[in-house]
Parts: sequence; C-alpha cells; structure tokens
Amino acid sequence: MTAQSNPSSDLLDVLIVGAGLSGIGAACYLKRDQPSKRFQVLEARNDLGGTWDLFRYPGIRSDSDLYTFGFEFKPWKDEKAIADASAIMGYLRETVAEHCIEQHIRYGQKVVSADWHSERGCWEVLVEDVATGQRSIVRSRWLFSAGGYYRYDQGFAPAFEGVERFRGQVIHPQHWPEDLDYSGKRVVVIGSGATAVTLVPAMAEKAAHVTMLQRTPSYVIPLPAKDPIALLLRKLLPEQTAYALVRYKNAKVALAMWRFCQRFPNAARRIIRFVNQRALPRDYPVDQHFNPPYNPWDQRLCVVPDSDLFRALGSGKASIVTDHIETFTEQGVRLKSGAELEADIVITATGLNVQVFGGVQLSRDGQPIAWNETVAYKGMMLSGIPNFAFAVGYTNASWTLKVSLLCEHFCRLLGYMDDHDHAVCQPLAPAGMETRPLLDFGAGYVQRVLANLPRQGPGTPWVMSMDYFKDVKLLRKGPVADACLQFSAVPAVHSPASPEAAMALDGAS
Repeated sequence: MTAQSNPSSDLLDVLIVGAGLSGIGAACYLKRDQPSKRFQVLEARNDLGGTWDLFRYPGIRSDSDLYTFGFEFKPWKDEKAIADASAIMGYLRETVAEHCIEQHIRYGQKVVSADWHSERGCWEVLVEDVATGQRSIVRSRWLFSAGGYYRYDQGFAPAFEGVERFRGQVIHPQHWPEDLDYSGKRVVVIGSGATAVTLVPAMAEKAAHVTMLQRTPSYVIPLPAKDPIALLLRKLLPEQTAYALVRYKNAKVALAMWRFCQRFPNAARRIIRFVNQRALPRDYPVDQHFNPPYNPWDQRLCVVPDSDLFRALGSGKASIVTDHIETFTEQGVRLKSGAELEADIVITATGLNVQVFGGVQLSRDGQPIAWNETVAYKGMMLSGIPNFAFAVGYTNASWTLKVSLLCEHFCRLLGYMDDHDHAVCQPLAPAGMETRPLLDFGAGYVQRVLANLPRQGPGTPWVMSMDYFKDVKLLRKGPVADACLQFSAVPAVHSPASPEAAMALDGAS
C-alpha cells in the first residue's frame, strides 16, 4: 500500500509517539514551556492512558505512590497514595482536559518506522491507521518516543508442557477477558511479581481459593494505602505547597531505601523478613515463600497496600506454593515435587516482553539504526541520532519522577536551539569510550533483551542515572549544551566528529 503524505502535519516541530503517562506529560510540558511549538501525539490504541487503559485485571494499581507517580505540575488529590487504575485514568483525563491536549492526539495511529533525512533536517514517519490499514507519512523536526518499554499486543508466557490438556481457562493478565467470572472457582496464579501479588488478594475476595505458584520468591513490603503525613499537610498548607513537600519527602525516602538496600543488602534482607513475619500468620514458612535468592533491589520490590496479600494469606482464602512446574494436567498443574494443584483457571502472571521504543524501526538516510550500537545521553537521547528524544523512567523509584525532568530538559533544549538558530542536535559519544549495559537490573524481562538495548557509558552525561536528586541538578539546573552535543544551523550531514569538534562547531554557530 502506498503511503500518503499527511498535509495536516507538514511540518511538525515535535511528533510524540504514545499517549500514556509519558506522552501526556511531554505534551503538557510543551504546552507550558514551548507554546509556539507545533506538535502532535500519535496513539495506536483508541484511548489514552497506555498501561492504565490496557490492563483490566482485578485490583490493578500503581506500586508507586501517586505523589511521585503523578505529574509535578498537577497535585494528586485522591486520599489513597497507592491508587488503582481507574483513579489514575481519571487523573490523566483531567490533565488532558486542563491542558487542552485532546486536540493534539490522534488515536488508532500506529507508528511503523521513521527515517531521518539529513538534507531536509527532519524525520519522515510512516504511520498506519489501525482500523483501515491506510499508511501515511508525517514529517517532524523532532521525534519523541513515549511508547513505554513493553509490547502491548503480547505478554511473556513460557512454554508450559501439557498446557493443551488443561480443561480450564489459561489467561495472561495482559489479555484479561472482561466477562471472566471467577466466583467460586479455584485459581492458580503463576508468578511472584507485582502483577501476581496484586491479583491474589483481589481475586481471593470472590474465588473459592487462590494459589500463587512461584518458582522464586520476590521481596514484598507492605505500605499504607493512605499517606498520613500527606493528608495532614494537605489540611495545613496550600494544595501545591503540600503536594511539592510530599513529593520531595517520598522521593527522598524511596532513594534512601534503595541506597540502604544497595549498601547493606544483608541488613535490608533481615528487615524485610522481620516485617513480613510480623504481617503473616504465626509459624508461617517465611523463608520458604518470602526469601529470594538475590539481594533487595536487584529486582523491583513488590508493594502490597495495607498488607492485602498478607491478610488474604491469613484468612485462608489464598496460599503460596514455591515449586517448579513439571506439566499441566487435565485438572491443573503437577509440580516437580509430585504435588498437583487443581484449578479451574490458571493465570500466567509471568511477565512482559520488552520492546524498544514501541517497536518503531529507526533509520538514518535509509540506513537502519542498531540500538545496541548507540549510547544513551542524559537518559533521553542516543548517540549519533539527530533530533530524537525518549522517555524512560526510573526502575528504583516512580517512573514519572524521571520522565518529568526529561520533558522539562527537552523543552529547555528546544528553547536553546531557537535562541541560537540551531535546527539539528545530536549527541556524539567520545571515541573509544567504554560502555556497559543500559540497565543494571535483574528482572527477567530486562535480562531477556539487554543485549539489544542501547548502552550506557562510565559517567555523566552517558549514564542512566537512578538518582532523582542528581538528575534535578543535571536536567533542571545544569546547562543544556555541552561538549558532547553537536548543533547545526542547517541540516547536519553525518560525520564522525569528536566532542571537541562538536564544541568548536557550537561555538562558531
């Protein structure tokens, strides 16, 4: 099918891919800080929200507090700090309405590929209408990837032996049937991550019994669903002031906890075990089901608001089995220990499939770009790729803390380029710089794709920082231009320029 040029977007200043949390945030910052910029948001789904619209399983919620998971410019007003998807979707819809973003969003538009044209100084983006299959070309000076980090059309599901023999239902949480009735049913949830620990207490309310079948335990910590300090400050102080203080407090606490776990992993393990033991029934086998073989924060900690998982276990409505699956049977799952778990429904909460930048294939002057040959710059751009930015949040804290800073810095970069009559910007990594994997994170969904991801360097600005307060200094208060950025007033032609050459070019413009 021949792609048609889209005259309504000829020529955009910024094309944002994705209308989830990151894409909406980027659009709001552009509206606020760069109101003259012409931008558009393309979303493959038929609604905004991304993750929070996609997942429909029982109990779905954020595992970060909404005072840090929300946008810095829009206070979170709900009483619950750990909020469910419906509350988060309401917050996002309010944000879109208040900032008049809806008019900039085109739904049902999937970005297939994008090619940077050096002689024109712009991206030519191939877009497919999901409903009709019609393809069109959108041209934009900048491409901003806000498509998240995993595939929306396919979750990760290991190949289980004998699964075709099972007479019940097998469901992946990413494809939850809206009409599923699990009342009075025996449910087995395979997995031990955030999705599993959310599903078990939520389904236990109506199911006959829910069993969480895990191969390896995860670290699980209880937190109050409501933040008493936040609620008190909201009564005493103006709304925005209270929100800013709570956001700062929660970001500090989260970072301190992560640092403690990194520096004193054995002490952190003992503390988490003590907290778990206090929350579980007397004589519960804590070490069997809540004692992972890795250190705290090698993978993300699972948060359970108001100890809901522990309460479900204490009530007898739920249980945990730590074992390996040998095969599915007609009635359920047989384990390597020889035990069999009978089930009417099996939920495979086995994880995500990571997809780099929404699966969009980038090229430069017709030559495909290999992600693993690029290096991340300030956690928001990639070496050798002009006028391309992306939003990836923290793995050790709220996603939005990082995304907000990146969007802010991106707007500052656009303003700097306007002030200096620059049209094109690209990071250039120093020749011979040693690199390492992009993320130092043990989660399976990351490890499965790590070799295909961009790399990071040994130090600033080439590291994927996981420290919000260092990033405040770098992205909010630090200079936009540095020796590693190459600017040009006319469309740039690819050259293996060194950082020193980049500085000279910038100084001469």
